[in-house]
Amino acid sequence: MKVLVIGSGGREHALVWKLAQSPRVDKVYCAPGNGGTNRQAENVAISVSDLDALAAFAAREGIGLTVVGPEAPLVDGIVDCFQARGLRIFGPVAAAALLEGSKVFSKELMTRAGVPTGGYQVFTDAGAARAWLTAQPADHPWVVKADGNAAGKGVLMCDTRTEALRAVQRIMDAHEFGTAGDRIVIEERLEGYEVSLLALCSGSDILPLAPAQDYKRIGEGDTGPNTGGMGNYSPVPDFSPELITFTRDRVIAPTLAALSVPFIGVLFVGLMVTADGPRVLEFNVRFGDPETQVVLPRLENDLLDLLEAAVDGTLGAHTAAWSSRKAVTVVCAAGGYPDQYAKGTVIAGLAQADGLSDVIVFHAGTREERGQILTNGGRVLNVTGLGDSFAAAIDRAYLAVDVINWDGMTYRRDIAARVRDAE
Repeated sequence: MKVLVIGSGGREHALVWKLAQSPRVDKVYCAPGNGGTNRQAENVAISVSDLDALAAFAAREGIGLTVVGPEAPLVDGIVDCFQARGLRIFGPVAAAALLEGSKVFSKELMTRAGVPTGGYQVFTDAGAARAWLTAQPADHPWVVKADGNAAGKGVLMCDTRTEALRAVQRIMDAHEFGTAGDRIVIEERLEGYEVSLLALCSGSDILPLAPAQDYKRIGEGDTGPNTGGMGNYSPVPDFSPELITFTRDRVIAPTLAALSVPFIGVLFVGLMVTADGPRVLEFNVRFGDPETQVVLPRLENDLLDLLEAAVDGTLGAHTAAWSSRKAVTVVCAAGGYPDQYAKGTVIAGLAQADGLSDVIVFHAGTREERGQILTNGGRVLNVTGLGDSFAAAIDRAYLAVDVINWDGMTYRRDIAARVRDAE
Protein backbone atom coordinates (compact mmCIF):
# COMPACT_ATOMS: atom_id res chain seq x y z
CA MET A 1 0.00 0.00 0.00
CA LYS A 2 1.01 3.60 -0.61
CA VAL A 3 0.29 6.01 2.26
CA LEU A 4 0.13 9.80 2.20
CA VAL A 5 0.75 11.84 5.37
CA ILE A 6 -0.32 15.48 5.18
CA GLY A 7 1.67 18.06 7.14
CA SER A 8 5.18 19.29 7.83
CA GLY A 9 5.83 19.15 11.58
CA GLY A 10 7.16 16.83 14.24
CA ARG A 11 3.84 15.06 14.56
CA GLU A 12 3.89 14.25 10.85
CA HIS A 13 7.47 13.00 11.05
CA ALA A 14 6.40 10.66 13.87
CA LEU A 15 3.45 9.42 11.80
CA VAL A 16 5.70 8.87 8.79
CA TRP A 17 8.28 7.07 10.96
CA LYS A 18 5.69 4.73 12.45
CA LEU A 19 3.75 4.01 9.25
CA ALA A 20 6.97 3.27 7.35
CA GLN A 21 7.55 0.36 9.77
CA SER A 22 4.39 -1.43 8.62
CA PRO A 23 5.14 -4.52 6.49
CA ARG A 24 2.02 -3.61 4.50
CA VAL A 25 3.35 -0.22 3.43
CA ASP A 26 5.34 -0.07 0.20
CA LYS A 27 5.86 3.69 0.14
CA VAL A 28 5.07 6.74 2.26
CA TYR A 29 4.62 10.23 0.84
CA CYS A 30 4.55 13.38 2.97
CA ALA A 31 3.03 16.64 1.75
CA PRO A 32 4.82 18.94 2.08
CA GLY A 33 7.09 17.25 4.65
CA ASN A 34 10.27 18.68 6.19
CA GLY A 35 14.00 18.11 6.36
CA GLY A 36 13.57 14.85 8.28
CA THR A 37 10.50 13.21 6.79
CA ASN A 38 12.41 12.50 3.60
CA ARG A 39 14.41 9.86 5.47
CA GLN A 40 11.37 7.54 5.50
CA ALA A 41 9.11 9.17 2.91
CA GLU A 42 9.12 11.05 -0.36
CA ASN A 43 8.28 14.69 0.22
CA VAL A 44 5.67 16.19 -2.10
CA ALA A 45 5.61 19.95 -2.60
CA ILE A 46 1.87 20.49 -2.07
CA SER A 47 0.54 22.85 0.58
CA VAL A 48 -1.76 21.47 3.28
CA SER A 49 -4.29 24.13 2.26
CA ASP A 50 -4.49 23.00 -1.40
CA LEU A 51 -7.16 20.35 -0.89
CA ASP A 52 -7.88 19.77 -4.57
CA ALA A 53 -4.20 19.26 -5.42
CA LEU A 54 -3.79 16.83 -2.52
CA ALA A 55 -6.82 14.83 -3.63
CA ALA A 56 -5.61 14.82 -7.23
CA PHE A 57 -2.20 13.53 -6.11
CA ALA A 58 -3.78 10.77 -4.00
CA ALA A 59 -5.93 9.68 -6.93
CA ARG A 60 -3.08 9.80 -9.43
CA GLU A 61 -0.62 7.86 -7.25
CA GLY A 62 -3.13 5.25 -6.08
CA ILE A 63 -2.77 6.18 -2.40
CA GLY A 64 -4.42 3.51 -0.25
CA LEU A 65 -4.82 5.70 2.83
CA THR A 66 -4.24 9.39 3.55
CA VAL A 67 -3.52 10.45 7.14
CA VAL A 68 -4.06 14.11 8.03
CA GLY A 69 -1.71 15.67 10.58
CA PRO A 70 -2.66 19.33 11.19
CA GLU A 71 -6.06 20.70 12.13
CA ALA A 72 -6.46 23.39 9.47
CA PRO A 73 -7.19 21.10 6.49
CA LEU A 74 -9.57 19.04 8.64
CA VAL A 75 -11.53 22.16 9.63
CA ASP A 76 -11.46 23.24 5.97
CA GLY A 77 -13.07 19.95 4.86
CA ILE A 78 -10.27 17.85 3.38
CA VAL A 79 -11.98 14.63 4.48
CA ASP A 80 -15.22 15.70 2.77
CA CYS A 81 -13.19 16.54 -0.36
CA PHE A 82 -11.44 13.15 -0.44
CA GLN A 83 -14.57 11.15 0.33
CA ALA A 84 -16.45 12.89 -2.49
CA ARG A 85 -13.81 11.47 -4.85
CA GLY A 86 -13.91 7.97 -3.38
CA LEU A 87 -10.51 8.32 -1.67
CA ARG A 88 -9.78 6.67 1.69
CA ILE A 89 -8.69 9.14 4.35
CA PHE A 90 -8.28 9.05 8.13
CA GLY A 91 -9.81 12.05 9.89
CA PRO A 92 -13.14 13.67 10.78
CA VAL A 93 -15.38 15.47 8.31
CA ALA A 94 -15.66 19.26 8.63
CA ALA A 95 -18.86 19.13 10.70
CA ALA A 96 -17.07 17.00 13.33
CA ALA A 97 -13.82 18.97 13.09
CA LEU A 98 -15.69 21.95 14.55
CA LEU A 99 -14.80 20.43 17.92
CA GLU A 100 -11.42 22.04 17.35
CA GLY A 101 -12.38 24.68 14.82
CA SER A 102 -14.58 26.55 17.29
CA LYS A 103 -14.00 26.80 21.03
CA VAL A 104 -17.57 28.07 21.44
CA PHE A 105 -19.03 25.10 19.55
CA SER A 106 -16.94 22.73 21.65
CA LYS A 107 -17.92 24.29 25.00
CA GLU A 108 -21.60 24.43 24.10
CA LEU A 109 -21.59 20.81 22.96
CA MET A 110 -19.87 19.73 26.20
CA THR A 111 -22.51 21.56 28.21
CA ARG A 112 -25.36 19.85 26.30
CA ALA A 113 -23.69 16.44 26.62
CA GLY A 114 -22.94 16.77 30.34
CA VAL A 115 -19.18 16.51 29.82
CA PRO A 116 -17.20 17.81 32.83
CA THR A 117 -15.48 21.09 31.94
CA GLY A 118 -14.83 24.52 33.40
CA GLY A 119 -17.35 27.35 33.53
CA TYR A 120 -17.17 29.88 30.73
CA GLN A 121 -18.53 33.03 29.09
CA VAL A 122 -18.70 33.81 25.36
CA PHE A 123 -18.21 37.30 23.94
CA THR A 124 -18.41 38.76 20.44
CA ASP A 125 -17.78 42.33 21.62
CA ALA A 126 -14.60 43.49 23.34
CA GLY A 127 -16.43 46.13 25.35
CA ALA A 128 -18.84 43.57 26.77
CA ALA A 129 -15.92 41.27 27.67
CA ARG A 130 -14.14 44.11 29.45
CA ALA A 131 -17.29 45.10 31.33
CA TRP A 132 -17.81 41.51 32.51
CA LEU A 133 -14.21 41.14 33.62
CA THR A 134 -14.26 44.47 35.45
CA ALA A 135 -17.03 43.11 37.64
CA GLN A 136 -14.90 40.09 38.62
CA PRO A 137 -12.40 39.94 41.51
CA ALA A 138 -9.07 41.63 40.66
CA ASP A 139 -6.94 38.65 41.67
CA HIS A 140 -9.03 35.94 39.97
CA PRO A 141 -7.17 33.85 37.33
CA TRP A 142 -8.76 33.28 33.92
CA VAL A 143 -8.06 31.62 30.58
CA VAL A 144 -8.93 33.72 27.52
CA LYS A 145 -9.27 31.85 24.24
CA ALA A 146 -9.74 32.89 20.64
CA ASP A 147 -12.72 30.97 19.31
CA GLY A 148 -11.27 29.89 15.98
CA ASN A 149 -8.20 28.03 14.79
CA ALA A 150 -5.10 29.92 15.92
CA ALA A 151 -2.48 27.21 15.33
CA GLY A 152 -2.36 26.34 19.02
CA LYS A 153 -1.41 29.88 20.08
CA GLY A 154 -4.82 31.44 20.80
CA VAL A 155 -4.99 30.43 24.48
CA LEU A 156 -3.77 33.03 26.98
CA MET A 157 -3.26 32.14 30.65
CA CYS A 158 -4.07 35.08 32.89
CA ASP A 159 -3.23 35.27 36.61
CA THR A 160 -5.26 38.44 37.28
CA ARG A 161 -8.12 40.50 35.91
CA THR A 162 -5.58 43.01 34.51
CA GLU A 163 -3.90 40.25 32.49
CA ALA A 164 -7.28 39.01 31.26
CA LEU A 165 -8.20 42.52 30.10
CA ARG A 166 -4.87 42.70 28.26
CA ALA A 167 -5.66 39.33 26.62
CA VAL A 168 -9.01 40.66 25.38
CA GLN A 169 -7.18 43.64 23.89
CA ARG A 170 -4.65 41.40 22.12
CA ILE A 171 -7.24 39.03 20.70
CA MET A 172 -10.20 41.29 19.87
CA ASP A 173 -8.77 44.79 19.44
CA ALA A 174 -5.28 44.12 18.06
CA HIS A 175 -6.49 41.03 16.14
CA GLU A 176 -3.31 39.18 17.07
CA PHE A 177 -4.88 35.91 15.91
CA GLY A 178 -6.83 37.34 12.98
CA THR A 179 -10.45 36.36 12.51
CA ALA A 180 -10.00 33.47 14.96
CA GLY A 181 -10.43 36.13 17.66
CA ASP A 182 -13.68 37.64 16.41
CA ARG A 183 -15.30 35.68 19.22
CA ILE A 184 -13.68 34.71 22.52
CA VAL A 185 -14.25 32.34 25.40
CA ILE A 186 -13.31 33.39 28.94
CA GLU A 187 -13.01 30.29 31.12
CA GLU A 188 -12.42 29.65 34.76
CA ARG A 189 -8.84 28.52 35.33
CA LEU A 190 -8.84 25.01 36.71
CA GLU A 191 -6.26 23.76 39.18
CA GLY A 192 -4.61 20.33 39.06
CA TYR A 193 -2.33 18.54 36.64
CA GLU A 194 -2.75 18.34 32.87
CA VAL A 195 -2.96 15.14 30.83
CA SER A 196 -3.33 14.60 27.10
CA LEU A 197 -5.27 11.53 26.02
CA LEU A 198 -5.53 10.54 22.35
CA ALA A 199 -8.27 8.15 21.29
CA LEU A 200 -8.92 6.53 17.93
CA CYS A 201 -12.63 6.83 17.18
CA SER A 202 -14.98 5.25 14.68
CA GLY A 203 -18.60 6.11 15.35
CA SER A 204 -19.31 4.72 18.81
CA ASP A 205 -16.10 2.63 18.92
CA ILE A 206 -13.36 4.26 21.02
CA LEU A 207 -9.79 3.03 21.45
CA PRO A 208 -7.85 5.18 23.94
CA LEU A 209 -4.10 5.41 23.40
CA ALA A 210 -1.48 5.86 26.11
CA PRO A 211 -1.72 9.17 28.01
CA ALA A 212 1.01 11.81 27.85
CA GLN A 213 1.83 14.88 29.89
CA ASP A 214 2.77 18.07 28.06
CA TYR A 215 4.77 21.15 29.08
CA LYS A 216 3.07 24.18 27.52
CA ARG A 217 5.04 27.11 28.95
CA ILE A 218 8.22 28.28 27.26
CA GLY A 219 10.26 28.56 30.46
CA GLU A 220 11.49 26.09 33.05
CA GLY A 221 9.29 25.81 36.11
CA ASP A 222 6.27 26.45 33.87
CA THR A 223 6.99 30.15 33.39
CA GLY A 224 6.47 32.48 30.45
CA PRO A 225 3.92 32.37 27.64
CA ASN A 226 2.10 29.30 26.36
CA THR A 227 3.56 27.50 23.36
CA GLY A 228 2.51 24.61 21.16
CA GLY A 229 4.36 22.37 23.65
CA MET A 230 7.97 22.29 24.82
CA GLY A 231 8.17 18.60 25.64
CA ASN A 232 6.30 15.74 27.26
CA TYR A 233 6.46 12.20 28.55
CA SER A 234 4.51 8.95 28.48
CA PRO A 235 3.10 7.06 30.31
CA VAL A 236 1.63 9.27 33.07
CA PRO A 237 1.92 7.35 36.36
CA ASP A 238 -0.78 9.42 38.12
CA PHE A 239 -3.31 8.86 35.35
CA SER A 240 -4.64 5.42 36.23
CA PRO A 241 -6.49 2.93 34.01
CA GLU A 242 -9.64 3.94 35.91
CA LEU A 243 -9.16 7.57 34.82
CA ILE A 244 -8.67 6.44 31.22
CA THR A 245 -11.96 4.52 31.46
CA PHE A 246 -13.65 7.58 33.01
CA THR A 247 -12.43 9.74 30.14
CA ARG A 248 -13.63 7.23 27.56
CA ASP A 249 -17.09 6.78 29.12
CA ARG A 250 -17.84 10.21 30.61
CA VAL A 251 -16.03 12.49 28.17
CA ILE A 252 -15.42 10.94 24.76
CA ALA A 253 -18.52 8.76 24.37
CA PRO A 254 -21.09 11.50 25.20
CA THR A 255 -19.19 14.00 23.05
CA LEU A 256 -19.28 11.72 20.00
CA ALA A 257 -22.94 10.92 20.64
CA ALA A 258 -23.81 14.63 20.72
CA LEU A 259 -22.28 15.32 17.31
CA SER A 260 -24.57 15.49 14.31
CA VAL A 261 -22.26 13.25 12.25
CA PRO A 262 -20.11 10.19 13.02
CA PHE A 263 -16.60 11.01 14.18
CA ILE A 264 -13.91 8.97 12.43
CA GLY A 265 -10.36 9.87 13.32
CA VAL A 266 -8.39 10.67 16.44
CA LEU A 267 -9.81 12.80 19.22
CA PHE A 268 -7.29 14.59 21.41
CA VAL A 269 -8.65 15.30 24.89
CA GLY A 270 -6.78 17.90 26.90
CA LEU A 271 -7.66 17.30 30.56
CA MET A 272 -7.06 18.99 33.87
CA VAL A 273 -7.22 16.43 36.65
CA THR A 274 -8.66 18.42 39.55
CA ALA A 275 -9.50 17.47 43.13
CA ASP A 276 -13.02 16.77 41.80
CA GLY A 277 -11.84 14.57 38.93
CA PRO A 278 -10.89 15.17 35.27
CA ARG A 279 -12.24 18.25 33.50
CA VAL A 280 -11.89 18.94 29.77
CA LEU A 281 -9.70 21.89 28.81
CA GLU A 282 -9.96 21.41 25.05
CA PHE A 283 -10.63 19.02 22.24
CA ASN A 284 -8.41 18.64 19.20
CA VAL A 285 -9.43 16.54 16.22
CA ARG A 286 -5.98 15.27 15.26
CA PHE A 287 -2.88 13.69 16.74
CA GLY A 288 -1.27 15.93 19.35
CA ASP A 289 2.06 17.65 18.84
CA PRO A 290 4.38 16.77 20.57
CA GLU A 291 2.25 14.06 22.25
CA THR A 292 2.44 11.86 19.16
CA GLN A 293 6.23 11.84 19.45
CA VAL A 294 6.13 10.05 22.83
CA VAL A 295 3.03 7.91 22.26
CA LEU A 296 3.86 6.26 18.91
CA PRO A 297 7.34 5.03 19.94
CA ARG A 298 5.64 3.06 22.73
CA LEU A 299 2.88 1.60 20.51
CA GLU A 300 3.56 -2.03 19.62
CA ASN A 301 0.72 -2.37 17.09
CA ASP A 302 1.01 -1.73 13.39
CA LEU A 303 -0.39 1.81 13.23
CA LEU A 304 -1.74 1.24 9.73
CA ASP A 305 -3.95 -1.61 10.99
CA LEU A 306 -5.54 0.64 13.62
CA LEU A 307 -6.10 3.61 11.31
CA GLU A 308 -7.63 1.42 8.63
CA ALA A 309 -9.89 -0.23 11.21
CA ALA A 310 -11.21 3.20 12.19
CA VAL A 311 -11.95 4.08 8.55
CA ASP A 312 -13.48 0.66 7.82
CA GLY A 313 -15.66 0.54 10.94
CA THR A 314 -13.89 -2.45 12.54
CA LEU A 315 -12.05 -0.58 15.31
CA GLY A 316 -14.07 -2.39 18.01
CA ALA A 317 -12.22 -5.61 17.21
CA HIS A 318 -8.82 -4.09 18.06
CA THR A 319 -6.86 -3.39 21.22
CA ALA A 320 -3.69 -1.36 21.65
CA ALA A 321 -0.49 -2.97 22.95
CA TRP A 322 2.10 -0.82 24.75
CA SER A 323 5.76 -1.15 25.57
CA SER A 324 6.59 -0.89 29.27
CA ARG A 325 9.40 1.50 28.37
CA LYS A 326 9.20 5.21 29.14
CA ALA A 327 9.42 7.94 26.51
CA VAL A 328 10.47 11.57 26.98
CA THR A 329 10.44 14.23 24.26
CA VAL A 330 12.37 17.50 24.50
CA VAL A 331 11.45 20.24 22.04
CA CYS A 332 14.35 22.28 20.67
CA ALA A 333 13.06 25.67 19.56
CA ALA A 334 14.37 28.74 17.77
CA GLY A 335 15.40 31.67 19.92
CA GLY A 336 12.49 34.08 20.37
CA TYR A 337 9.79 31.42 20.02
CA PRO A 338 6.78 31.68 20.53
CA ASP A 339 7.16 35.28 19.31
CA GLN A 340 9.53 36.42 16.57
CA TYR A 341 12.32 34.02 15.58
CA ALA A 342 14.87 33.57 12.82
CA LYS A 343 14.80 30.90 10.11
CA GLY A 344 17.46 29.49 7.83
CA THR A 345 20.13 28.69 10.43
CA VAL A 346 22.30 25.61 9.89
CA ILE A 347 21.75 22.84 12.47
CA ALA A 348 24.87 21.01 13.66
CA GLY A 349 25.18 17.64 15.39
CA LEU A 350 22.19 15.86 13.82
CA ALA A 351 24.16 12.89 12.51
CA GLN A 352 25.73 12.32 15.93
CA ALA A 353 22.34 12.55 17.68
CA ASP A 354 20.74 10.20 15.16
CA GLY A 355 23.46 7.65 15.85
CA LEU A 356 22.69 7.37 19.56
CA SER A 357 20.82 4.30 20.81
CA ASP A 358 17.33 4.73 22.28
CA VAL A 359 17.02 8.16 20.64
CA ILE A 360 14.69 9.31 17.85
CA VAL A 361 15.12 12.81 16.44
CA PHE A 362 11.85 13.96 14.89
CA HIS A 363 12.12 17.03 12.67
CA ALA A 364 9.49 19.73 13.11
CA GLY A 365 10.49 23.11 11.67
CA THR A 366 13.34 22.13 9.34
CA ARG A 367 14.14 22.13 5.65
CA GLU A 368 16.97 20.66 3.60
CA GLU A 369 19.01 22.90 1.35
CA ARG A 370 22.12 21.82 -0.58
CA GLY A 371 22.67 18.87 1.73
CA GLN A 372 22.33 20.88 4.95
CA ILE A 373 19.44 20.89 7.43
CA LEU A 374 18.26 24.42 8.28
CA THR A 375 15.81 25.78 10.83
CA ASN A 376 12.42 26.58 9.31
CA GLY A 377 10.04 27.14 12.21
CA GLY A 378 9.59 27.95 15.87
CA ARG A 379 9.70 24.40 17.20
CA VAL A 380 12.56 22.94 15.20
CA LEU A 381 13.33 19.45 16.55
CA ASN A 382 11.60 16.97 18.88
CA VAL A 383 14.18 14.73 20.53
CA THR A 384 12.68 11.57 22.04
CA GLY A 385 14.57 9.36 24.47
CA LEU A 386 13.49 5.85 25.49
CA GLY A 387 14.41 3.93 28.62
CA ASP A 388 13.31 1.35 31.16
CA SER A 389 12.87 4.20 33.64
CA PHE A 390 12.07 7.89 33.30
CA ALA A 391 15.58 8.70 34.50
CA ALA A 392 17.05 6.62 31.67
CA ALA A 393 14.69 8.12 29.07
CA ILE A 394 15.51 11.65 30.24
CA ASP A 395 19.23 10.94 30.07
CA ARG A 396 18.97 9.63 26.51
CA ALA A 397 16.91 12.61 25.34
CA TYR A 398 19.24 15.22 26.83
CA LEU A 399 22.35 13.35 25.71
CA ALA A 400 21.10 13.84 22.15
CA VAL A 401 20.01 17.44 22.75
CA ASP A 402 23.47 18.27 24.04
CA VAL A 403 25.15 17.29 20.76
CA ILE A 404 22.74 19.35 18.63
CA ASN A 405 23.38 23.02 18.15
CA TRP A 406 22.44 26.08 16.14
CA ASP A 407 22.61 29.78 16.84
CA GLY A 408 19.72 30.68 19.15
CA MET A 409 18.65 27.13 20.04
CA THR A 410 16.56 27.01 23.20
CA TYR A 411 14.88 24.25 25.21
CA ARG A 412 13.69 23.39 28.70
CA ARG A 413 15.92 21.38 31.03
CA ASP A 414 13.11 20.18 33.31
CA ILE A 415 11.04 17.96 31.01
CA ALA A 416 9.77 14.92 32.97
CA ALA A 417 11.76 15.91 36.07
CA ARG A 418 8.63 15.53 38.22
CA VAL A 419 8.21 11.84 37.35
CA ARG A 420 11.93 11.12 37.50
CA ASP A 421 12.05 12.48 41.05
CA ALA A 422 8.99 10.40 42.00
CA GLU A 423 10.41 7.09 40.71
